[in-house]
Amino acid sequence: MRPTAKSYSNGTQKTVNDGQVLTEWSKAGDADIATVVVDRPAKLNALHMDLSKELAASFVALRDTHARAVVLTGAGDKAFIGGADINTLKSLNPSSARTYITSIHEVCAAIRSCAVPVVARVNGYALGAGLEIAAACDMRIAEATAVMGMPEVKVGLPSVVEAALLPTLIGWGRARWMLMTGENIDASTGARWGLIDILAEAGKLEKETATTVASIASAAPYAMRVQKRLMRDWERLSLSDSIDAGIEAFVECYEAGSEPQDYVNAFLAKRKGG
Repeated sequence: MRPTAKSYSNGTQKTVNDGQVLTEWSKAGDADIATVVVDRPAKLNALHMDLSKELAASFVALRDTHARAVVLTGAGDKAFIGGADINTLKSLNPSSARTYITSIHEVCAAIRSCAVPVVARVNGYALGAGLEIAAACDMRIAEATAVMGMPEVKVGLPSVVEAALLPTLIGWGRARWMLMTGENIDASTGARWGLIDILAEAGKLEKETATTVASIASAAPYAMRVQKRLMRDWERLSLSDSIDAGIEAFVECYEAGSEPQDYVNAFLAKRKGG
């Protein structure tokens, strides 16, 4: 049951329309899967200050769990995360602007530092801060009706924080087009550009996401955590240093226990059994 009121840290009251962040648990085989839901559908799951802080805290809390993968999505069928709350933007001053945009970065940082893969299930609008958060995820699966964009320049602001990830995902030219025109793209274009990894037909988004999550969950858990950490390291390392880091990661998995032998033996037994 959704609570009707909750106290903010500043002592004011939070109503249903202010939203909340939910963490739901399910299984993929014997693996625990967390689904984090931004639950503010009446406002397209747009993020005000407290909601963005709550979202970051939800990912921080997952560090002490046995989750093998995390799905991030928005409540309802209209929006993943519709961006920054427009009334919040209207109310900002130089001091609160720094605090607010830092809170958006902290969401992205918490996702990127999450030990296991985070899959964005994009079920509608992913605009501005919403697209930055999707870009911070390890994979993006979108329904064919989803819409993505970086409209900040149309409201007098640049696209910032994890918008810096977009050139790596879609190239500098397309990133410039999105950030400098503020125009939206559909999910099909996003898939063609490399922004969307899997394009789901209408009504099949949850099924496509579940299939991907099951693949992640079936992999060796320690190796998966090492793989995510290593790929983050590759973003900042030279090619030579990336190779060296990979060698150490390979050895680390053998040092950590029997997981490589266990999974190799299971693979061989399965192949032998036909």
